[in-house]
Amino acid sequence: MALPLDVRDVTKSSTRYTEERELPVRIGVYVEVDAPDVLIDAIRENLRPRTARAVLQIEVAELGQTPPLEQLTDVAIVIAGSGNVALQQAVSAVRQWRVPLVVVGLGDGVRNRELADALGQPTADVIVSYDPAEVVSRLGAWLTDTLGSKRLALAHNFAFMRRAVAEDAVKTTAWQNALVGAVTPIAGADMPIMTANQAKMLLQIAAAYGEPLGVERVKELLAIVGGGYLMRAVARQALTIVPVLGWAIKGGVGYTGTLAMGKAAVQYFEDGNDLGQVLANFRGMVAEAATKRPRRGRRTVADLPASPAVADLPAAQPAADPHVPPALPADDGGSRGQ
Repeated sequence: MALPLDVRDVTKSSTRYTEERELPVRIGVYVEVDAPDVLIDAIRENLRPRTARAVLQIEVAELGQTPPLEQLTDVAIVIAGSGNVALQQAVSAVRQWRVPLVVVGLGDGVRNRELADALGQPTADVIVSYDPAEVVSRLGAWLTDTLGSKRLALAHNFAFMRRAVAEDAVKTTAWQNALVGAVTPIAGADMPIMTANQAKMLLQIAAAYGEPLGVERVKELLAIVGGGYLMRAVARQALTIVPVLGWAIKGGVGYTGTLAMGKAAVQYFEDGNDLGQVLANFRGMVAEAATKRPRRGRRTVADLPASPAVADLPAAQPAADPHVPPALPADDGGSRGQ
């Protein structure tokens, strides 16, 4: 049975994601004079814009000289070394311009607190690790959380942002569907909502990885996600076994099913697949699941798996009729009553 999906609504979302991907992005970078070269190289390598819509302003933090950020700057990244007075001045100036600010450096948790104290920066906005690659990864997550309206534009321009943006879309959608599944009292009423959410999630992931989004792709995606949802709807039949905890299981199905679908899509893109290949993989998963669907009709007790405690018990014997004398034991050739 086809799901009553609002194709127009999902198509509008696709158009909006494409527009958000093309938004301009301006990033200011302040580098302390004694910042570690290995960290500077890691940041520079990953902050290479793919389009002219992303603009970088790179400045050296020198004592008494803090070049102002350009107008409409979205965020400032400070690459710290010792955290001296010159950097403190730069950080203070950025705060006056009311621009989101993150400080990155090399070290451990102690160094994180030292930089936060020296610069008057919240520890949540200081990223420190001995591994420059981990600093870059955590920077991607921080930018995703901080610049929600520009996250698709960031992912479109900077490859290190793609996974962080895609995984954020997956987690957000999974929690939305967990809530939908938990609060919807009528069986099946949550299916169109969850399916639409999953379709939008996959479109956001595709947008983050730079895939073109068109009407035909949206229709193909909806058809495949609908089949995938039917696969999860089969799992929801288990609610009839434990009706008291039904609301919790429904929420769990919505969460884990969406999470699994999203993580699979992210991994497909990370492996170098394009949107067409991702859809083909999902189509194969749905087809395989369809061959394993249980038979139609109500489930009987025989269809339910027995718990180990019950399965290990001996089979029940028919009750004895009090009007029928018990049968004598079979004669085994021995003597009786001697």
